[in-house]
Amino acid sequence: MRRKIYALLFVFVAFLAHSQTFSGAVGAVSDDGQANDFTATVSGLANPLSASYGLTQVCMTINHTYDSDLVVQLISPDGTLVNLFSGVGGSGDNFSNTCLNQAASTSINVGAAPFNAVFKPQESIGNFNNGNSSLGQWILRIYDVYAADAGTVLNWSVTFGPNAAAPFVFTSSNLPIVTINTAGQTIVDSPSIIANMGIIYNGVGALNSVTDVPNEYNGNVAIQYRGNYSQSLPQKPYAIELRDAANLELNVPLLGMPLEHNWCLISNYNDKVFMRNTLSYKLFTDMGHYATRSQYCEVVLNGSYQGIYMLMETIKRDNNRVNISRLDPTEIAGITVTGGYIIKNDYFDASNSWPLNYHPIDHPNFNVNLVYDYPKPSVIVPEQKTYIQTFVDQFETALYGANYADPLVGYERYIDVDSFIDYFIVNELSRNNDGFKKSSYFYKTKDTTTSLGKLYAGPVWDFDWAWKNIPECAIFAATDGSGWAHHINDCNPDVNSPGWYIRLLQDPNFQNRLRCRWAYFRSNSMSDAALNTFIDQTALYLDDAQARHFEKWGNLGISTGTPEVDADPASFEGQITKFKNWINLRLAWLDANIPGTTEGCALGVSFPSEQPRFRIYPNPVSNLLTVTATTGITQITLTDSLGKVIRSEQTVGEIWLYDTSQLSNGMYFIQIKGEDASTETHKVVVMH
Repeated sequence: MRRKIYALLFVFVAFLAHSQTFSGAVGAVSDDGQANDFTATVSGLANPLSASYGLTQVCMTINHTYDSDLVVQLISPDGTLVNLFSGVGGSGDNFSNTCLNQAASTSINVGAAPFNAVFKPQESIGNFNNGNSSLGQWILRIYDVYAADAGTVLNWSVTFGPNAAAPFVFTSSNLPIVTINTAGQTIVDSPSIIANMGIIYNGVGALNSVTDVPNEYNGNVAIQYRGNYSQSLPQKPYAIELRDAANLELNVPLLGMPLEHNWCLISNYNDKVFMRNTLSYKLFTDMGHYATRSQYCEVVLNGSYQGIYMLMETIKRDNNRVNISRLDPTEIAGITVTGGYIIKNDYFDASNSWPLNYHPIDHPNFNVNLVYDYPKPSVIVPEQKTYIQTFVDQFETALYGANYADPLVGYERYIDVDSFIDYFIVNELSRNNDGFKKSSYFYKTKDTTTSLGKLYAGPVWDFDWAWKNIPECAIFAATDGSGWAHHINDCNPDVNSPGWYIRLLQDPNFQNRLRCRWAYFRSNSMSDAALNTFIDQTALYLDDAQARHFEKWGNLGISTGTPEVDADPASFEGQITKFKNWINLRLAWLDANIPGTTEGCALGVSFPSEQPRFRIYPNPVSNLLTVTATTGITQITLTDSLGKVIRSEQTVGEIWLYDTSQLSNGMYFIQIKGEDASTETHKVVVMH
């Protein structure tokens, strides 16, 4: 027994003898959101770093109130960057003798201030053991992302030794791969920086390798962080603008989506099923409206794997996006000034918004501002501001007037009722915390000589806080599927809702139209079977990539991002099951509580008339693909994933049928041009 103890002591002493620790500089941490860099010089180590002998541990003591304000990263001399932790500890104070070691059994995500122990970091420090040199300057980089809580680094160190963690190596994916190289520049909230972006996509069923030459896009982009809360999470979202060699805007179609220069990469740290946004946008599209298109991808930033993202369109006025009239600064009178506008209920200040003259009917002490989105606040001219302000005021005057339900002089004169109903359905189905208070868009079409252009609700946007139970307020914490999201003002939100739906739902006609549309969509795109099929197919498509994503971010089974009432499943399969169960409860509650009656419902539903509306079904398709339109189709083109034209026809009419039985399984793209020359591109999955 004594010999065994001596042997263990010998091994431990031998380990210490072979480990080397280097201490770094200390100092203040500013709270201005800028990088605070603290260096440590490493010398005298054998090179290169590897799992045999590499970085094993990082330790630090930081005095700081409200720990979750901090983003703490480590950067090696070769530029490898690892996110040690961010957004942990809530309102707790300090990190006291906090060590990060890949062999630790407890993730720092589940630790509590002051974190006086050894934890597994959010991203593997094994990534430093990549065959590169350890010699030179190591940097502990700290960001304080919120003001009012400065701090101090009292000590920090890096330790190198045997039996180190191996690096995570990303080689290939069935998803498109997006690579971004900033040439050593740091991406910030603003201004954007110029970087290189490549997109690798070899088609359905083919693997995409990080060593492949980018074949979908390979050029300059202007890139910066985007979002508010999501920007504070470890996996960052990005706004991207395609640029040419002269640094001018460059319109390019990406991954089957129509050409544009404004795009975004939406992160999924806050969405462990990766489909809260895509499902919501699909449903709104299936209802006959425009919703942002997207494609899943995996992202590599400066050689570092970043997980699953959605390459997505931004909301903007465009013939292929929000298809409303262009509004130039010279259009200030007559019909020209009446459209188009995009406005939103969102975070605001005095320079980008205006206060409404009416207060929410459910909270008459609340003030509401609406934000100018298009034309942008810096571009919109006074006459256009006056017009849209007056129009919204006229709508609210009618809405809150005695004759509000009169179809000629009430609210129906000013709004497209079906779009408001469909917007309501998608945001209530998902019980979207943000859908009625911020990220809430509306657009106004141009008048004609015979009719008033209407205000439309949508496009829908931002569902990463939706489709789950969150302790934000009793409305959203209910675990039985209950609660009305449009009652958000009851929760004293950070942005007040105008509360229009409170008044609209007092009209029996609005209730009945709502009930009819709910019943219609529950029989097709929102049926239990349709929703489960979409979820299962998407989960299968992402199954390989999700394992890499969660290895990267280490937050599976841990409540991170939006706090949730329920326990966090420790497997992707468990996350999908939880997601489905939540939806089933929500559907049952809405089936029982949507107001109105289905008596006298017309067959089908009407679609907004300001742009061509198309239905493509079934999708996935086995033998016969059907495309229908509420207006004529002037051209339709079916291509494979590489852009090869399978079939192209002109002057189609209002229905198009195509036998897909001879096509191979995989993804295809169908581009449809309407009578007004606008186009839409949709994915079609062939599955026999």
